[in-house]
Amino acid sequence: MATNSRIEWTEATWNPVAGCSIVSPGCTHCYAMRMAERLALMGQDKYRGLTRRSGGRPKWNGKIRLDDNALAIPYSWKTGRMIFVNSMSDLFHEDVPVDFVGRVFAVMKDCPQHTFQVLTKRSDRLRAIADRLDWSANVWMGVSVENADYKHRIDDLRATPAAVKFLSLEPLIADVGVLNLSDIDWAIAGGESGPGARPMEPAWVRSIRDQCVAASVAFHFKQWGGVNKKRAGRVLDGRTWDQFPISAAA
Repeated sequence: MATNSRIEWTEATWNPVAGCSIVSPGCTHCYAMRMAERLALMGQDKYRGLTRRSGGRPKWNGKIRLDDNALAIPYSWKTGRMIFVNSMSDLFHEDVPVDFVGRVFAVMKDCPQHTFQVLTKRSDRLRAIADRLDWSANVWMGVSVENADYKHRIDDLRATPAAVKFLSLEPLIADVGVLNLSDIDWAIAGGESGPGARPMEPAWVRSIRDQCVAASVAFHFKQWGGVNKKRAGRVLDGRTWDQFPISAAA
């Protein structure tokens, strides 16, 4: 799957891996589980058999599918774009072989016209294999932090040689408290959306924004979320926050 993206902080998605498993509370209402089921019903073999039904909703069943053919896609995009890597999986899932992760990194290095945004909840594996990967300047590496219990992922990210390091504080389901933003370039915050969306308190978002401003870290507010995210919008205290790392303008 490689498409134009509706995600506010990227331009396209690229999925050399499909399938995942639930690893922390931020996964509970993951949109990718619903999307994988929908794509399978539409006849896309890549996503067939990757979810199961539980409580009337699709859930990841833990099966991972590697898509060798998808590795060629970024080469076909001649005009540079911002690409979210594996919106339908986690590149650092324990069942994705290290050599395949390395092949993805090799493609990213071979396509300097693009900026690749890689996001993981499995920061322990990221840290464990980071020195076995060929990092290039166009790879932005991020970790998800949905509540204060997962702030250790930021330390794992900080230990990598990524040129740009970012945080995805979404779905923000609790106050993350004080953040150590040392060596962090960008922070994205947003509420959960879709069926069963858990509420987000404005104070949680303001705290993140204020810490980013104080630390000169680019801040992007994605959405308030909720069942109708369009109606809720993404205005925070009278304005939108659409900052990107300085390197994005280079």
